[in-house]
Amino acid sequence: MIRVLFVCLGNICRSPMAEAVFRDIVEKENLSTEIQVDSGGTGGWHTGKKPHQGTRDLLDKERISCEGLAARQVKKSDWDDFDYIIAMDDQNITDLHGIRKEDGAVVIAKLMDFVSEPEEVNIPDPYYTGDFMYTYKLVSEGCSNLLNYLIEKHTIS
Repeated sequence: MIRVLFVCLGNICRSPMAEAVFRDIVEKENLSTEIQVDSGGTGGWHTGKKPHQGTRDLLDKERISCEGLAARQVKKSDWDDFDYIIAMDDQNITDLHGIRKEDGAVVIAKLMDFVSEPEEVNIPDPYYTGDFMYTYKLVSEGCSNLLNYLIEKHTIS
C-alpha cells in the first residue's frame, strides 16, 4: 500500500482539492487497494471544517466527491504513516521541515515537481486569489502525473 498525504496551509482549499482529485483518479484506475490518500494543513485554524465552499463548488461541478473531508493539522507521526507528503508550495515545504526535521523514508515534494515544464512551480492558494478553476487545473495536472509516477516507480498495475 502506497500512502500519499497532500499538504497546504489550512487544509481547506488546495490539499483537500488534491485529495479529492487524486482519490477520484485512483478509483477510476481501480487502484484504491494499492494507494491510500489523505490531506492535512501545516496550520490548525480550520481543524474539523469542511473544504472551502469554492473548493466544494468546483469539485461538485467536476463531479468529484469531497464527501467526508474535514481539515486536520499535519502531525509528526505523518512521517511514519505516509510514503509521500506532497506540498502545494515552497512555504509548505519549509513549514513541514519545521514540524519534523528528519524525513526518514518519506518522500517530501511539491505537487508541481511531478509536472515537466509546469506553468507554476507553486500552486496558488485560491483562498487568496479567488481563482479555484486555475488551482484545479494545476492540481489535476499534478495529480495525474503523480499517479503515473507512482505506477511506474512501484510497478502498480
